Amino acid sequence: MTRHQRFGLTAFLVAALAAFPFTAGAQLMIVGNDEKVTFDDAGKVVFGPAGKDTISIVDIGTNPESPKILVNLPLTNSIVGPPVNLAITPDERLAIVANSLNTVQEGTAWKPVPDNKLYVIDLKAKPPKHIATVEVGKQPSGLSISPRGDLALVTNRADNSIGVLSIRHDEVKLIDTIPMGDVVAHVVFTPDGKRALAVKFPAHKVAVLEIEGQKVTYNKYDMPVGLWPYNIGVTPNGKLAITADNGNSGRSDGHVDTVSVIDLEANPPRVIDRVVVGDAPEGLAISPTGEIAIAALLNGNDGPKNAWFYHRNGWLAVLKIDGKKVTKVGEVEVRGLPEGAVFSPDGRYLYVGNFIDSDVSILKVEGTKVTDTGKRLQLPGHPASMRSRVQ
Repeated sequence: MTRHQRFGLTAFLVAALAAFPFTAGAQLMIVGNDEKVTFDDAGKVVFGPAGKDTISIVDIGTNPESPKILVNLPLTNSIVGPPVNLAITPDERLAIVANSLNTVQEGTAWKPVPDNKLYVIDLKAKPPKHIATVEVGKQPSGLSISPRGDLALVTNRADNSIGVLSIRHDEVKLIDTIPMGDVVAHVVFTPDGKRALAVKFPAHKVAVLEIEGQKVTYNKYDMPVGLWPYNIGVTPNGKLAITADNGNSGRSDGHVDTVSVIDLEANPPRVIDRVVVGDAPEGLAISPTGEIAIAALLNGNDGPKNAWFYHRNGWLAVLKIDGKKVTKVGEVEVRGLPEGAVFSPDGRYLYVGNFIDSDVSILKVEGTKVTDTGKRLQLPGHPASMRSRVQ
């Protein structure tokens, strides 16, 4: 190759990299912003018209302390349900977003009605774009994508079921629906992809599902956890699962609540501990290092402003994971109504969506120490859910 040819090739590669900023080394976070829901001074949920929701695709890899919004897509999503109604494939090729509710006008007011749609987003497009809509059961809520990226599960809260979806290239297709007998709020895969765990919200239980290939089976084995389990995560080594037990049907009430610890190596899996964390854990994230987990506490942010338990800001409970022992080791104040939480792929940063303030708190993680950097990512709306490829 001549010097001139080498120079031309180098120039071509530089231009290609500049033209395709979402490729090699990308680390993405997806945020669902719900503009249909507000809370009045009495703590009542107020619904408004649809049409202003967005899905933000955020680069958290280039500069972790200064993430950048790549695109805001006009797609409907909802704060109703746990803040895990979206997910990214392990290769960051696709994202899937569930829309739990729409709103319809009734007189002068608006009321929520269950939706049944999943939106598929092509993250490799420049910029990322919505490429398909898949219909599932009523009120799709928490969802997860398998470690291999070929299967997704979504809970259908209004249908008491779990939808099973195949993922092949850019096609996402509903292939089965599993009756669960109770309302299910979220479902998560184990790291080996051979099991999934689903939280039965009003039944106060966690169901175990067996997976073989793309066949998902529920053999009706449930484990009793704390009151109103809303969210669940699994440690990277697959040894433990942790649930966020909300305690009051999705709302704050001023009383302490717990996370439940499940031993997944036991046969059958079983609950081995409950750890007091604070008022109304909802958002939950486990570090990819496996050292810590955090539970986002509503802390009365959603309550009446004259209530004894009302606080303007929420908190994070920091949980140390040591083998099969989980211990609360600290708290960190964030902003109003913390919902979703996402660790960076290396576990060194934590991002928390503050619904009331329409921003993301950026926190630094050093071992079991979590500190607020004071930096914020401003969003185009109220962050109702957040996810990255590592959770």
